[in-house]
Amino acid sequence: MRLENIIAGSGAIILHGCADTEITSICSDSRKATAGSLFIAVKGCAVDGHDFIDAALAAGAAGVVSADRKGLAICADSFYGHPSQNLTLVGITGTNGKTTTVTLLYKMFMNLGYNCGLLSTIANYVGTKRTETANTTADPITINSLMAEMVEAGCEYCFMEVSSIGVEQERVAALRFKVGIFSNLTHDHLDYHGTFAEYLRCKKAFFDSLPSDAVAITNIDDRNGMVMVQNTAARVVTYSLKSIADHNCRVMEESFDGMLLKIDGMEVWSRLIGLHNAYNLLAIYSTALEVGAEQEEALIALSRLESAPGRLENLRGPRGLSVIIDYAHTPDAMENVLKTLRDIAPEKHLMCVFGCGGDRDKTKRPEMAAVAQQWCDRIIVTSDNSRTERTEDIMEDIRKGFDAEGLSKSIFIADRREAIRTAIMFAPAGATILLAGKGHETYQIIGKEVHHFDEREVVDEVFKTINIQ
Repeated sequence: MRLENIIAGSGAIILHGCADTEITSICSDSRKATAGSLFIAVKGCAVDGHDFIDAALAAGAAGVVSADRKGLAICADSFYGHPSQNLTLVGITGTNGKTTTVTLLYKMFMNLGYNCGLLSTIANYVGTKRTETANTTADPITINSLMAEMVEAGCEYCFMEVSSIGVEQERVAALRFKVGIFSNLTHDHLDYHGTFAEYLRCKKAFFDSLPSDAVAITNIDDRNGMVMVQNTAARVVTYSLKSIADHNCRVMEESFDGMLLKIDGMEVWSRLIGLHNAYNLLAIYSTALEVGAEQEEALIALSRLESAPGRLENLRGPRGLSVIIDYAHTPDAMENVLKTLRDIAPEKHLMCVFGCGGDRDKTKRPEMAAVAQQWCDRIIVTSDNSRTERTEDIMEDIRKGFDAEGLSKSIFIADRREAIRTAIMFAPAGATILLAGKGHETYQIIGKEVHHFDEREVVDEVFKTINIQ
């Protein structure tokens, strides 16, 4: 493709090469530059791409342009042939529920016989082909490259997580969304955004950018549900478990095996549990109807869905123990999970093992402690992904959220493997143990090193130890 066609409308400035230079690939990382590449120099949060122009040229780049973040997104969209316009692109934003919702939408439509793509925290899929992911919302070149693969593979739908950081950094600029979904807004990412108001603004900007032929689906039980869509040009569709809305749901029965829901007057059994999953399923159902599914078809497909990896994943063990692995890493998410576990089995001893990520929002650490104290009989505070912070310092921040009662039922074990072993070994028969924060992750980041750490493996090892005894 000619360089001028790639940068048309992007505001990018040519620094090397000329308008008719033929480009065979694009990159914003000089380490990915090859002969024929266009290197797009963008000033990022940590580094300035302009400092690496010489490196890109040395690697054989045929052209170099300077652009802002939105300009990069426009260039990526152009180079890959505007792939989002050839897909039914569904994006979801919110604090909690994004991964579960898009993953289950992907599974639902694949089960209905459609070829689909998925861009999520856990993994990216082009049809059944899986690739790993580094961020909740990837960079614009990766996004458009994957969507171009989806179009080439005959995918009709793409389901995508849209993070507030991804919106703020213009990673989704130039994408053509057919549907935008809002789940909820609670405390998270204030280390990046600074204030809750700024966090909200970035979420809302996603809906502000939707075109008039799109649909904005919003949870009106969240106090910011209507705020999100107040300035959107898209058609608004509402869902609720508490109020009159376009789509409603009520939880009729619930156990560890699933829950009976009444959605728009029709009963459906789901293998998922928890009020938060009732919201996720209602969002999925609402979306399915908006993109072409019939009601009965959508409900049948809904009943066949299983939870996303690391979301209320139940490992049953000896002595009647249930170990629940969940990604909950915000106060609201952890409260949702703990309340669900308490409601389902109010008589059972409830334990929680959790930590907080390092180099991330510190203000939520004492809040996580307060939530654990409210719902749990026993608490073990441990490490999560400590990154470059000392685990002991993170644990001390968490400690500040406990009062005397909370401290009396809490212990602090920095080693997460040992914390899990301790919880299982000393849990009374029939107890429920929540391992919060890691979910689908199979690693732990300590310092700048990534170590293999799969909680399922750790739990299995401890279960085997109990069985031998």
